[in-house]
Amino acid sequence: MRFSDALGRQLELPAPPRRIISLVPSMTEWLFSVGAGERVVAVTDYCVEPAAAIAHLPRVRGTKNPDRAAIISLQPDLVIAEQEENRERDVRALSEAGINVYVTAIRSVADAVKQLAALAAVLDVTPVAAPMLAAIEAAIAAPPPPTRRVLALIWRDPWMAVGQATYAGDVLRLSGGINVAIELPGRYPRATLAEFLAFDPEVILLPSEPYPFSERDLPAFAEVTGRCRLAFCDGMALTWPGPRTVTALTTFRHLLEDAL
Repeated sequence: MRFSDALGRQLELPAPPRRIISLVPSMTEWLFSVGAGERVVAVTDYCVEPAAAIAHLPRVRGTKNPDRAAIISLQPDLVIAEQEENRERDVRALSEAGINVYVTAIRSVADAVKQLAALAAVLDVTPVAAPMLAAIEAAIAAPPPPTRRVLALIWRDPWMAVGQATYAGDVLRLSGGINVAIELPGRYPRATLAEFLAFDPEVILLPSEPYPFSERDLPAFAEVTGRCRLAFCDGMALTWPGPRTVTALTTFRHLLEDAL
């Protein structure tokens, strides 16, 4: 069967893949959620869910430095990558070695629905995946109006935030958030904390990943204490499309509604 990935790259498989390597933590979780977990033969060091199910699987290093030789030696039918998380040169090298690499490019919640549906068809798991995707579509059908100015930080030293054309940014939009960081260029803009705070956010989200924000970081925000709400949140909920999406939207909608 012939099919295209999210980048329009043409791939061909004689049958639905039986040996899959996931280079994307969120996709690893999604594969198990749609009943394709038994086909996964390796994951990255950063794949952590579902913890018990992947504990025995070989690891092929990180998302940015995968062990290409180990991947090739495992003879996968399909490797799943994400344009944002994985390097083009690794995708190219694996493809040149004769490995089918399916690349996603999820930049919004609607992208997640469309691209996960397409991948489900490739894996022949559409009946299992369909209810989850339908639930996401229902959850985004009537989003609340944007009412809260929000800043979602993702890194410190340098300070970085969720910006434009990102899945996390779209989660915030669909939750009633006005993402102040889109005033800056780039999908994950860098700036001083003072520059970010100058946009006068009402809510500052401090996710648990990729940078693990905690109580130790609160002194940096002393000047805005009382002016806005600081909220620790689940980084996976903010950035992982798939089985977490509906709950994430509910969680962030409540968080922003209760902000002030």
